[in-house]
Amino acid sequence: MFKTILVPTDGSALSDKAIRTAIEFAQLTDARLVGLSVAEPFPYSPMSEGAITIDASAYQEQMLELARSNVKKIADAASAANVRCETHVRQSFSPYEEIIDVANLQGCDVVIMASHGRKGLNKLFLGSETQKVLAHSTLPVLVIR
Repeated sequence: MFKTILVPTDGSALSDKAIRTAIEFAQLTDARLVGLSVAEPFPYSPMSEGAITIDASAYQEQMLELARSNVKKIADAASAANVRCETHVRQSFSPYEEIIDVANLQGCDVVIMASHGRKGLNKLFLGSETQKVLAHSTLPVLVIR
């Protein structure tokens, strides 16, 4: 049975549902959780002279702080449920690659993650990290909708 569960989060209510499911699963199987949140780096784009510029370092720090807050929710919920847990924060333009990398590095047996269930053009333009994990990972992935 699965002994190490990766649960990535983007901080959404749907991710919270995946976290609860992962914790319940971990309790049933005496597994440990690995929590992950991926911060988006500053999207560099050249701007013309009159454009408003955003402080890239402030942006990145805010995204990292949000990611740290996201994994803290996992750690707190796991602690309250008496489930072993460690958390990781990564920074990348490709969250699915970080999810797969952390799963492999931590020896995870399964990934439990949320999917927002976007369809049509929204799925095409916004992409689906869950879909990308499903397509590129060799691990089982339990998708929570």
